[in-house]
Amino acid sequence: MRSIRQRPGRFLATLLSAFLGAAVIMTFNSMHDTAGRPGVDPVSAETLRTAAGVVGGYGTLLVFFAVASTLTVNVRQRAAELELLRCSGATPAQLKRMVVGEAAVVALVGAALAVVPAVLGGRLLLEVFRDSGQVAGSVDHSFGVIALMSGIDITLLASAGAAFLALRRATRGRRRHGRARSFLAYGALAAGTAAVCSTFAFSATDGALMAPPAYGAILLSVGLALMAPRLLEGVLGRLAPGGASGWLAVRNLRQRAGDLAGILMSLILFTAVSTATLTMQAVESDAVAASGLVKSVDAKNLETLNFTVVGIIVVFVCVMLVNSLYAATTYRGREFGQQRLAGATPGQVLGVVGAEGLVLTVVGLLFGTLAALAGIVPFTVVRGDAVLPEQVFGVWAAVASIGAAATLGTSLATARRVLRTPAVRAVAATA
Repeated sequence: MRSIRQRPGRFLATLLSAFLGAAVIMTFNSMHDTAGRPGVDPVSAETLRTAAGVVGGYGTLLVFFAVASTLTVNVRQRAAELELLRCSGATPAQLKRMVVGEAAVVALVGAALAVVPAVLGGRLLLEVFRDSGQVAGSVDHSFGVIALMSGIDITLLASAGAAFLALRRATRGRRRHGRARSFLAYGALAAGTAAVCSTFAFSATDGALMAPPAYGAILLSVGLALMAPRLLEGVLGRLAPGGASGWLAVRNLRQRAGDLAGILMSLILFTAVSTATLTMQAVESDAVAASGLVKSVDAKNLETLNFTVVGIIVVFVCVMLVNSLYAATTYRGREFGQQRLAGATPGQVLGVVGAEGLVLTVVGLLFGTLAALAGIVPFTVVRGDAVLPEQVFGVWAAVASIGAAATLGTSLATARRVLRTPAVRAVAATA
């Protein structure tokens, strides 16, 4: 508690992630409470429970990844503090209880702040279902025990678990962690490949046609995201940058490849999931419109869920990117000060940061696009005649623009803010 009171700014990123995660989880799990009200017809209840189950599952994973990314950066920046506590007599168990306790307190505060927005969001979501005809107009919104307890429990468990893993990762050797990461990465790639290949076992009119390529693209993106440090090192090994800024940017990225894994993971997941889901949904909608058929209730439910899931992913990934980039760039205040004392101008420092952000953006978009195409191409081949649908270009351009703006904009804006501190003060403050 003393740590939180003395340095509340350190925990703002974790608080924001916990708040958004709890709000999303409570909003959609309130559909369970609504479906359980007396007088709700079976079709409406099924629609509400499906939305709550699917998006609630995605929300749980996104909360864990968002909180884990911010806590990992936080713990790494506190390496000197934690080592000083160890030298002062603190045991590893005491350090774990301290860090996990901090995360639990912040998670509870975030969940409490999310109750009112979740109630309003649940009512708005129910209105969307009513307007689209998926839920009867007589159904009233209910925010009950399921929504409240699921939001608190999931946010608390995700935050405590992410804090425990972040501290364990920082205090133990990377060798064992690297083996576990590689095992999970190859497993996700194998499962994703199998799911994508199973698309050819379905017919063009099958209602579940979109599921295998969509899940396959997600699993492939997870596998590539887990291999982010290795992928970044492989790309950097082939780069031959020109100019002092480019050379220094590549050198910095090589030294910090492991620390930048969270940022690259976010970009890969965001690009793959958004591009694959939106493109396949656009292809499906155009095919139904061309046939002159009217969408069924199940088709409308699937479309609503797809857009909702992508919207949640966009928000969470942007939060993860902004939090991770802001924390990582702010932490480099002393490095920037040393470069300026060595003769670099603020413009040259910004040039290095911009080059680093550009490389990260290109690498993230590249592998995210490959994972997305692995799901899009089989779906398009089975659903229609073309191999690569024309809808993918517009969707990819929008996704790439959002990812590039979040990465480059946050990096440059934060670096410009850090550079406002005089170089001598920046070096002395962190020496």
